[in-house]
Amino acid sequence: MRLMLYFARAYPRHTLTMLLAQLLAGVMEGISLTALLPMLNLAVSGSSGKGTTGVGATVTSALQFIGITPTVATFLLVVVAGVLLKSGLVLFADRKVGYTVARVATDLRLTLLRALLGTRWEYYLTQPMGGLTNAVSSEVMRASSAYLQGTLAITYMVTATVYMVVALMVSWKVSLAAFAAGGILMALLNRLVQKTKKAGRQETSLMHSLLSRLADNLQSVKPLKAMGREQLAERMLESDTVKLNHALRKQVSSKAVLKSLQEPILLILIVAGLYISLVVWKQPLPQVMMLVFLVARLFGEQKKLQQKFQEMAASESAFWSLQKKIDDAVRQKEPDLGRRQVVLKEGICFDRVSFSYDSGISVLNDVSLKIPAGSCAAVIGPSGAGKTTLVDLVIGLLRPQQGDVMIDGVPMAEMDVRFWREQIGYVPQDTVLLHDSILANVTLGDPSLGEAEAERALRAAGAWDFVSSMPEGMATVVGERGSKLSGGQRQRIAIARALANRPSLLILDEATSALDPESEQAICRTLMELRGTVTMFAISHQPALVKVADRIYTIREQKVCTVEPEPGKVSGD
Repeated sequence: MRLMLYFARAYPRHTLTMLLAQLLAGVMEGISLTALLPMLNLAVSGSSGKGTTGVGATVTSALQFIGITPTVATFLLVVVAGVLLKSGLVLFADRKVGYTVARVATDLRLTLLRALLGTRWEYYLTQPMGGLTNAVSSEVMRASSAYLQGTLAITYMVTATVYMVVALMVSWKVSLAAFAAGGILMALLNRLVQKTKKAGRQETSLMHSLLSRLADNLQSVKPLKAMGREQLAERMLESDTVKLNHALRKQVSSKAVLKSLQEPILLILIVAGLYISLVVWKQPLPQVMMLVFLVARLFGEQKKLQQKFQEMAASESAFWSLQKKIDDAVRQKEPDLGRRQVVLKEGICFDRVSFSYDSGISVLNDVSLKIPAGSCAAVIGPSGAGKTTLVDLVIGLLRPQQGDVMIDGVPMAEMDVRFWREQIGYVPQDTVLLHDSILANVTLGDPSLGEAEAERALRAAGAWDFVSSMPEGMATVVGERGSKLSGGQRQRIAIARALANRPSLLILDEATSALDPESEQAICRTLMELRGTVTMFAISHQPALVKVADRIYTIREQKVCTVEPEPGKVSGD
């Protein structure tokens, strides 16, 4: 029950309210049940007091004390009143459980999303996106289901406890024998619960693997189909799917076996108890009838308790897997730095910066360079030289081991990095567009940006001509990852997105490397028109951006060197 203890600490008020409601419901049912024995005595012997045990006499005396004559009708009214009160309390408890289950799913999903979005950039380099997507969807739902099943198990436990107490009041000797038999039954069948728990852990692991592979292969489906190798992906996915099916079959089999064994065993125990009570111990018939009813209800609640516990065990591993992802992301939380809100007015400065990744591979060594505000700087060089690392240092996604990256003379460690990033427009090499309208792709749902701002950004990016010519204009849906647009069109939409918030710094990270020469030249002409309106920092392994830049750098042997622009090229001729 470690899972339920966790949720009890996380939601103490909801848990306490639910438990109190269930407890009161059990008490109401217990009161109604205690009226059954004197009623049976009255119906059999004609006297409510004759042949009754302590509990029957107590109920009869209680009714007489408050001025009510003990009759069959009176006892039936007590039973009905207790059942009605119990039903009302159970309804309240069930609604509380339902609301809490929905809140558990929402809280888990939000906690994971916030933890993921707050992590350091390096965290994402080691995580399969399909696995994180699985956590947000499948694991959250299974975790909330585990909470629901555990709560229902507690409900049945409370009800079973009430039956136990009333049974002990009727006959402690018979009751203890029944409890011992029930305990032995649960212990014998517990192996099926553990088998289900193991299969649930396999399901969690296999779902993570399957969806991680699926996401990776769907992103590469075009080259796979182009080379006729989609069957290789199918083979890998089929293997995980078959293993997942085996794990699910184990769960179904264990649940079916548990349910099928419980019924006959419980019937045998009840028949044996009835024989021992009547023949061996010679208990009075009304008392035996009452005990049979209580023990049957007790075993029924025990059966449901074990079934719910088994269902909780099947889903519990999803919660712990989800919690591990949250804990890992929290440990990788991006540190809060300074509070100074800096606006780019003077320039960006690398002061003797050195950087190495966690693997120990050195990328930059003692780098110093300046990018004045309003200028356009380009860093060229081969792939893997460290150009993107320079960009990540400017954004603040990475921190140098030595030296400082300064904005207007303020070290990054003293800055409000989030405020700084809000001033950056970023255009990546791999343009990823949402499967949504052009308007949504430009504004990203920012409520402060409307159609007018989106049109301005599209015009500045040189995209308005082709967007306005589309039948639905900015309402045109671009398709999965922008598949309905050409490469140049996608890149212009990405530039418009970067310009939508009027950034003070526009970063182009290999933004033209995947384009054909004509599209690349068109993008460069657009960037030429932006010169002087925004500071631009472009990196590329191709020389085309040199035409736009007024400052050109290259990376050689972990050093940044200045390149003199060719005469006549700075102006874009």
